[in-house]
Amino acid sequence: MHRPIFTALAACVLTATTPSSSNDVDRYLDQFIDRTVSPRDDFFHYAVGKWLREHPIPKSERSWGVADVIQEETYQRLFGISTAAASAKGTAGSNQQKIGDFWYAAMDTATIAAQGFAWLDSELARITAVKDLNSLATEVARLQYLGVGALYGNLIIQDEKNSDRYAVHLYQGGLGLPDRDYYFDTDERAVMLRREYVAHVGRMLNLLGDVNTAATAHAKTIMAIETELARASRKLEDLRNPIKNYNAMSLDDVGKLTPSIRWREHLADGKVTGVDTVVVGQPEFFQQVEKSLHAHSIDDWKTYLRWQLANAYATEAGGRFDAEHFHFFGTVLNGQLEQRPRWKRVLDEEEAYLGDALGQLYVARYFSPRTKQRYEKLTNEIFDAFADRIQNLTWMSQPTKDRALVKLAAVTKKVGYPTKWKDYSSYAVDRRSFLGNAVRGNMWRSDYMIAKLHRPVDRAEWDMTPQTYNAYYNASNNEIVLPAAVFILPGIADSLVDDAIVYAYAGGTTIGHEITHGFDDEGRQFDEKGNLQNWWTPADEKEFDRRAKRIIDQYNQYVAVGSMHVNGSATQGENIADLGGINLAWDAFRKTDQYKRGAKLGGLTPAQRYFIGWSLGWMNQIRPENLAVRVKSDVHAPSPFRVIGPVSNVMPFYDAYGVKPGDRMYRLDSVRVQIW
Repeated sequence: MHRPIFTALAACVLTATTPSSSNDVDRYLDQFIDRTVSPRDDFFHYAVGKWLREHPIPKSERSWGVADVIQEETYQRLFGISTAAASAKGTAGSNQQKIGDFWYAAMDTATIAAQGFAWLDSELARITAVKDLNSLATEVARLQYLGVGALYGNLIIQDEKNSDRYAVHLYQGGLGLPDRDYYFDTDERAVMLRREYVAHVGRMLNLLGDVNTAATAHAKTIMAIETELARASRKLEDLRNPIKNYNAMSLDDVGKLTPSIRWREHLADGKVTGVDTVVVGQPEFFQQVEKSLHAHSIDDWKTYLRWQLANAYATEAGGRFDAEHFHFFGTVLNGQLEQRPRWKRVLDEEEAYLGDALGQLYVARYFSPRTKQRYEKLTNEIFDAFADRIQNLTWMSQPTKDRALVKLAAVTKKVGYPTKWKDYSSYAVDRRSFLGNAVRGNMWRSDYMIAKLHRPVDRAEWDMTPQTYNAYYNASNNEIVLPAAVFILPGIADSLVDDAIVYAYAGGTTIGHEITHGFDDEGRQFDEKGNLQNWWTPADEKEFDRRAKRIIDQYNQYVAVGSMHVNGSATQGENIADLGGINLAWDAFRKTDQYKRGAKLGGLTPAQRYFIGWSLGWMNQIRPENLAVRVKSDVHAPSPFRVIGPVSNVMPFYDAYGVKPGDRMYRLDSVRVQIW
């Protein structure tokens, strides 16, 4: 993915105003650059340190940076769309009606708090009625259908080895903490988090009606179950290998891993029918599921399911459930001092459940055909630069180059917004219950995904909405998807900014980054049709791995927070994509008139402005608590290293800022990384 989506607050933001003179445009970068820092020693804080210092993280946020500035603008736009829809009371069944009623119900905090979990009383009763392993499996399937990740992970995506069909994928899951390592790390913070987590689970069960002593005992039971599941779960870096995490099995063979689950009936209980084979990500995890099913009583498992349901819908249940959920996951785990404004949290929920409905209105108002054409042109230029780079690689043989070029030429480029929107006609939304709307929304989503199993693959589909400040590469479709909002520059219309910034910010951190994902440690294992197939010669594959090892070693050396280092193995795909992005966009930028003229703007050369533009894409600061979470659970390196890591590997940066041996940004030729 391009970058994590961070939340925002309506304060301390840049506003997209028109500069009063050309000189204002020339000096656009002055608000970011900290000239008390040498670019040769710490390029991240040189490039964006002034802005970060003048815009501290608001109390309601876990982090603050460029993504939040852009998101703030998007929030304002979506707020107008949503409030207008709520006032209009549109025709029943229309997108306007659904948006308006969703907004109205979600903002009615008094009704939400009064209702609590009452809307899910029938689901809690179903859990209470479980009497044996068969009915337990039935209830797990029911919860999966409702969007509750109980016991394991279940998703429907394209078959990695046959991209023309969808397949059910069974994955490790069922945990409440962010990653398996939280259950086993022995440092002081990890021990504290486990203690606080158990206390949190107990308080949530107390809110569901358990007396204090029972809630405390039940919380310990839940922790024991989750710890067993975590112990059988693969580490974050081990999930990056698509071959080892692809195990196609018949339902009978899956049943041999878990004899206590009759998988055909179990899937049917979740409305998944007509399936004979599935893809199992981690077979050893499901062997542990079988052991755990017998190691704990039915009552213990019922307690675990109640917790899973409560944890999944605590935010929508509002009141004390929402407050307790925020206390642990917001404050204790991530260091967030106060909750974000209600209206922004509601917009996030609305985005999750009605994103395409909002997107249609967003695009019509805020993304012109002219803007779309500009970024389609830039995308083509980045692709041309990649083709040239492949042709000129000295370490790759011609047969592998030929296949790489075939794959690159076959990539589908989706820019701005989809040609076909999701149809929400079967999703019932009303003003009576926010929790009810959320549950029905998850049921709609499950039905939507299940229906794919019996249809041809829809290669026109988007997995992000146009108002999302993010982008992605999809290996199975061999496509890059670039939503409209990802091209927004902080505080200024992109049409007013020079090419050096646009090419680095949009071309490098987004377009070049995403296409490189098709050729990173994971993406390179898929062919031009999106199938998991090795198209490399053994010698080229060995050389790629050797070069990738260099980038792993480079990022392993970076200290993220306290004594915690970046996980170079887990983040290598994003780091390879960052390095590819900065190189590809540079190659494209060198062909522009601005680069060829070489004139300074705002006292900076075109090359210097380019590398600062790159830094804008990763401008962000994070609370230490949240950073510690991300180091363990996120495949992206922290923002400073997404700037200094790539630039320290490319010679044009050294030339632009006169970096010499002895400077902190200098890396020896022998350790600099070059892949694509």
